[in-house]
Amino acid sequence: MNLFTDIRALVLQAIEALQAEGALPVDLNTAPVTVEPPRDPLHGDMATNAAMVLAKPAKQKPRDIAEALAAKIGADARIVSAEVAGPGFLNLRLAPSLWQQLPQAILTDGTAFGRSHMGQGEKINVEYVSANPTGPLHVGHTRGAVFGDALASLLDFAGFDVTREYYINDGGAQVDVLARSVYLRYLEAQGHEVEFADGTYPGDYLIPVGEKLKEQVGDKYVGKGEQVWLEEIRNFATEEMMALIREDLAQLGVKMDRFFSEKSLYGTGRIEAAIDSLNDKGLIYRGVLEPPKGKTPEDWEPREQTLFKSTEHGDDVDRPIKKSDGSWTYFAPDIAYHYDKVSRGYNQLIDVFGADHGGYVKRMKAAVSALSEGRVPLDIKLIQLVKLFKNGEPFKMSKRAGTFVTLRDVVDEVGPDVTRFVMLMRKNDAPLDFDFAKAVEQSKENPVFYVQYAHARVCSVIRKATEAGIDVSDGALVQADLAVLDHEAELGLMKKLSEWPRLVEIAAKGHEPHKVAIWLNELASDLHALWNKGHDEPALRFLQDDAATSQSKIALARSVAVVISAGLGILGVTPAEEMR
Repeated sequence: MNLFTDIRALVLQAIEALQAEGALPVDLNTAPVTVEPPRDPLHGDMATNAAMVLAKPAKQKPRDIAEALAAKIGADARIVSAEVAGPGFLNLRLAPSLWQQLPQAILTDGTAFGRSHMGQGEKINVEYVSANPTGPLHVGHTRGAVFGDALASLLDFAGFDVTREYYINDGGAQVDVLARSVYLRYLEAQGHEVEFADGTYPGDYLIPVGEKLKEQVGDKYVGKGEQVWLEEIRNFATEEMMALIREDLAQLGVKMDRFFSEKSLYGTGRIEAAIDSLNDKGLIYRGVLEPPKGKTPEDWEPREQTLFKSTEHGDDVDRPIKKSDGSWTYFAPDIAYHYDKVSRGYNQLIDVFGADHGGYVKRMKAAVSALSEGRVPLDIKLIQLVKLFKNGEPFKMSKRAGTFVTLRDVVDEVGPDVTRFVMLMRKNDAPLDFDFAKAVEQSKENPVFYVQYAHARVCSVIRKATEAGIDVSDGALVQADLAVLDHEAELGLMKKLSEWPRLVEIAAKGHEPHKVAIWLNELASDLHALWNKGHDEPALRFLQDDAATSQSKIALARSVAVVISAGLGILGVTPAEEMR
């Protein structure tokens, strides 16, 4: 049940009627016509821009179209009034019976209420986290993991076929550094004095890895050169780090559908196949690039390279795919990886990158555009930094120094639910301040507590009603007389609930799961407001003297809990049954 979709259909019917009468041209594009909540609730329940967007192509005044539409729409029994405002906006007030149908629809559908068919089963690949397998996940990865996971759940809720994917960056020099660092811990486990040189990873998390390596190989590598142990320790260390990363993700409730190894692209012909695909399109050539910005000709040594003509697909400059020594640049395996994703038949690709990858966006979009011949869009979501505060002092992070704040540090401090909700309270490209004290504060200033408390309050009412012998099963509540829910505050809460299916589609279209978190906070606020009004107006309390009225009131409260549960499910947060 999506009231906004239903009323939009009514508006379109009115437009068609005017077209049939000759009052409007028959070839109008009605796609831009929207029905949404008005900016000011005092203006009505819904507003449509139909007259405004049709005026120019119809060569008519917006108010004239709006008045004609108002006459048609106002005749429908669902509409109490249709009023023209300003230059041609049309404000609509709906019959209370429409709002009063909502709790029944929500209780019938359960947490599936609001699910959309918008995606029509299109295949979407969401790649996120993809941290280098050189250590445990830190707080920056945490935000990307939460965002990517919530986005994948949101898209699934909106009807897409979603694959959650992790790209293992195990093909670069950083994994050689990891192997050397593990070797030092291995020697340490053998009783040797070691010194971590600049560029190695001195974190304590590698101590058990070195000890485990000793258990497996004994003193096999002691005193041996890299040519003996580098490849084997590299593979061993990567597996150990990925096991650690999987454990980190599990702490946060994140489970990937697929892990893809960068290393699998090398020596298998897969990079060559991707570049050949671009070459077949005339997009690979030998050439010399202009000096980078800030470089003078004196500072720049021009050299011929193998280049991808990415400017033909929206990039600022063409990009090297081979170094002067003939080896691949770091961009080449990334092209091959995305070629693999395109070849798997995805309709859309989404990459979740850290903020430091901003300069990588255009070239990657150009590559996917070229590889798919414009068929597959790539959306790259950049995750801004998280600043942690504790005792008024910010935490510092430094992977190489081994003093970074890990995902587990955060989850151990406040729990996975709080971590996930707080990470989603800001848009992904906005910096986020994570205050440990505020995150666990039990007040309305803490959004995660506020939403959890709303759900717990409803659960409390249901427990009390059950103790009083009132049947408050969903089956019984669906049969309740909802016409008694006629107070302005009750209708207001139902109007808020009506926004949920629309909100799901808006958030999914924009790839913006934070909108779910913000909206849930607003819904919780409306529930708390109604609860508080009951202190002064007993008729608004959810538990009444007679069972039938109680069932009607609780049907509304229970429908709020169901939608909160669905929304928290998208965010990966567990609804609270009671607050402690």
